[in-house]
Amino acid sequence: MNIEIDKSIFEAFPKSESQRLFYREITLSDSRDILLIRSNDEVMKFMDRYKMESLKDADDFIKSVVESYKNKRGISWGIIEKDTNKFIGYFGFWRIIAEHCRAEIGYALKPGYWGKGYMTETIQALIRYGFGKIKFHSIEANVNPQNESSIRLLEKLGFKKEAYFRENILFDNKFIDSVIYSLLEKDFIDV
Repeated sequence: MNIEIDKSIFEAFPKSESQRLFYREITLSDSRDILLIRSNDEVMKFMDRYKMESLKDADDFIKSVVESYKNKRGISWGIIEKDTNKFIGYFGFWRIIAEHCRAEIGYALKPGYWGKGYMTETIQALIRYGFGKIKFHSIEANVNPQNESSIRLLEKLGFKKEAYFRENILFDNKFIDSVIYSLLEKDFIDV
């Protein structure tokens, strides 16, 4: 049982890879790709955040990701397709709760890459990294209950529904529901 995370991941940004993908640090050179993702109606449909409208929005997002890593509160990777060397999405342990060996994940992929198994491959690889290297005990995901694709993906990888919160998030002057899924290290299904 893990009772402390391995904070050495914050000494030098860790790169990783899977069969078809590389995972690397997100930098300001990725602004255009982040903007393409976070300004897309399909991607943002269930994200419960405002769409990005400018490169400045993307730059600010990237700066917040970099700052989160510097402050040891989170770690996010750009997802790079090996065959083309293109930035196709991102994955992150957005909120690391070190004292509980727990992290919350977030992820997004350009729609042209949906349905190819890339996010399954990414989540498997980086959750394996989270449990194996960082030593998380549990990982959670906060999902819009209408995001059926994301819910199917999480359940496929062994995440269990922990809670359904009614109208707990105020977004765009509306209260919306959210669902919390979690995965314990011992329940991880390495498909």
